[in-house]
Amino acid sequence: MNSVTRNWLGLAMVIVAACGLGFAVARWTASPPEAAMPEAANAARPDSVTISQEALTAVGIGTETVSAGILGSEVVATATIHPEIRGEAILMAHVPGVVSRIEVRVGDRVKAGDTLAVVSGQDAAGISTARDTANAKLTQARAMLVREKELFGKQVIAREELERAQAEFDAAEAMARQAGSAARVSNALADGTGVRIVSPLSGSVISRSAVLGKFVQAETELFRVADPSEIDIDAALSSQDARRIHAGDRAKVRTRDGMTVDAIVHSVTPTLGEESHVATAILDPLPGQTPLMPGDTVTVIIMPAQKGRSSAIVPADAIQELDGRDVVFVRTGDLFKARPVIVGARGAGRAAIISGLRAGEVIATANAFLVKAEMRKSTGDGE
Repeated sequence: MNSVTRNWLGLAMVIVAACGLGFAVARWTASPPEAAMPEAANAARPDSVTISQEALTAVGIGTETVSAGILGSEVVATATIHPEIRGEAILMAHVPGVVSRIEVRVGDRVKAGDTLAVVSGQDAAGISTARDTANAKLTQARAMLVREKELFGKQVIAREELERAQAEFDAAEAMARQAGSAARVSNALADGTGVRIVSPLSGSVISRSAVLGKFVQAETELFRVADPSEIDIDAALSSQDARRIHAGDRAKVRTRDGMTVDAIVHSVTPTLGEESHVATAILDPLPGQTPLMPGDTVTVIIMPAQKGRSSAIVPADAIQELDGRDVVFVRTGDLFKARPVIVGARGAGRAAIISGLRAGEVIATANAFLVKAEMRKSTGDGE
C-alpha cells in the first residue's frame, strides 16, 4: 500500500468516528418524545376520587377511623358476638293451649308490647273467668260495705257487723288484685279466648318454634327476640395478653366483610377457663355505629394503655403504592384523597405511620386497592 492510499484511509476513519460521536451526542442531548415522559403524565394525574357509600358497600371497600397507639403493644384476638343479657328475651306460653294465631316471622322487627302470637285453651279461659269473678265479688263487697256503714251510722246494726263487712271487702279486693295480676302477667285477652305472647323489648325475632295449630305446654319456648344494639363481644385471650388489658382500653372490631367498629373493653375475666385455658375480655361497641350481627366471628385489635411515643396505627392493607410513594386514601364525605405517608414498623397485619396521618382521620382499609384502581380509571390509566 503506497503512502497516498494510507493517507485517504486514515482520513476516512477520522470522518466515521466524528460522525458516530456527533450522533451519540445528539441522541443524549435531544429532548425525549412526549410518550417517553412518565413524570409529566404522573404530575397531571389527580390524587382524589369520589365514591359513594352505596358503591363502597357494593364492592366491599372498608373504612376505619385512625387511632394512635404503639405498634407491638396491640393485642389481636378472635372474638364472637353474643346478644347481651339485657338485649335478648325468651317468649313462652304461660298456659297450655293451642297456638291459634301467629303474627310475625323470623327476622321481623318488633316493638316492646307487640303481640307475636295467641295461645287459646281452657286454662286461658279460666284466667279470664277468675278475673271477672273476682271483680264481681269485689263490686258486691263494696256495695255491702257502703250499706253497712249507712246502717251503722243510723245505729241500726252493731259494730261487729260493720267490721265483718269491712273484712269481706278487704278479702274481695285482695282476690281481685291477685286475679287481675295473673291476667296481666299472662296477657289474657279481654274476651277470655286466649293469652297473647308479647315481646318485652324492641328488637328482631331471631327464632320461632311456635307452629300454628300445635298444642304447647306451659313454659314452652315459642320465640326469641334480640336487640342487635345490645351485644357483647367476647374475645379469647392468652394469660399473658390478659394481664396487659384493663377495662377502658380502646379496641377495634373488624368483621369478615371488612367493616370496622370502635369498641371499649368492659371487663376481663380474672381466671382462665377450666376447659379452654384462656381468659375472656368483654368488649362493648361504642354507640352510633353499624350494629354487629350476633353469632358472627370477628377479629379484635385491643390497644392497652401504655406510656411512650405513639403513632397512627393502621391496617397494613390500607397502605398502597401510587407513583412510587406509599399512600393512604383519606376519606372526607364521599371524597377519597391520596395522602403520602412515611411508614414505620409493621407487624401482625398492622403498620405504624410515622408522618402524614393523624389520629381521628378516616381512611380506606379493606380492599383499598380498589380506590387506587378507581383513581387510575378516572384518567384512563388502567393498571
